[in-house]
Amino acid sequence: ARVGAWLDGTVAAALTVGAAVELLQSCALVQDDVMDNSPVRRGQPALHVLLGSTRPAAAGPGALGFGQSAAVLAGDLAMVWAEDTFADAHPPPEVAAPVRRLWSVLRTEMIAGQYLDLAGQADASHSATHALRTAVLKSGRYSVARPLELGALLAAAPPEVCRVLRAAGGAAGLAFQLRDDLLAVWGDPARTGKPTGEDIREGKPTLLAALGFSRAAARPRGAALAVLRRCYGNPAAGPAELAAVREVLEETGARRDVEAHIARLVGRASAHVEALPEAPE
Repeated sequence: ARVGAWLDGTVAAALTVGAAVELLQSCALVQDDVMDNSPVRRGQPALHVLLGSTRPAAAGPGALGFGQSAAVLAGDLAMVWAEDTFADAHPPPEVAAPVRRLWSVLRTEMIAGQYLDLAGQADASHSATHALRTAVLKSGRYSVARPLELGALLAAAPPEVCRVLRAAGGAAGLAFQLRDDLLAVWGDPARTGKPTGEDIREGKPTLLAALGFSRAAARPRGAALAVLRRCYGNPAAGPAELAAVREVLEETGARRDVEAHIARLVGRASAHVEALPEAPE
């Protein structure tokens, strides 16, 4: 009976917190599309585009402005609902306080990462350190590391298990974001559900771009660096400019080095999981 009660209470709390995380991620995706002015999400019109199309009388920029503003509100609503859902989780009393603290950290890191992304674009930052910090906060932690840690806390896992899961999730989450950065440049829209080349036009502060700029700057002739300076972050970049940037990122070895870093991160995540102490749960 005690085991049954533990399962009922803990599993219900975990499912409810999981739903809260999903709502929080919905907020992040909707508002990220607004900030990046991305027209497509998962092969369908992004929410701000869809909402803009509901006001045909406000043609052109007016429709776009309405859609963006309404999508911001939708993102806010998802955040509010995430908080309401989390409040209904009622985790076991012995873990309630640390779970609440981690939930607060997760939300703050998500917003901090998005801010770093915006700041990197505004400053035309090509720092590898800034790019990695942004990727960790914007995606790695809130998408993988913190949810894993929340699940472990809800199950009253020992501190060492929480630590190892957090480390595994951090490595896997960063690998996920770096792969997403590669797909944004070379991915197949039919498979990714979003257009390629938008990161180039927006001048996204990714590790891929940081490596490309640093390698190009180290070359004596400067032709590759001139291409990146002219095309990376140019919202009017066309197919020829996008192709030129891709060529520079390939021939400077930036793409190869990001692939190698992803492989190391995946290996690190796997090693952490294999090092977990034996526990059926």
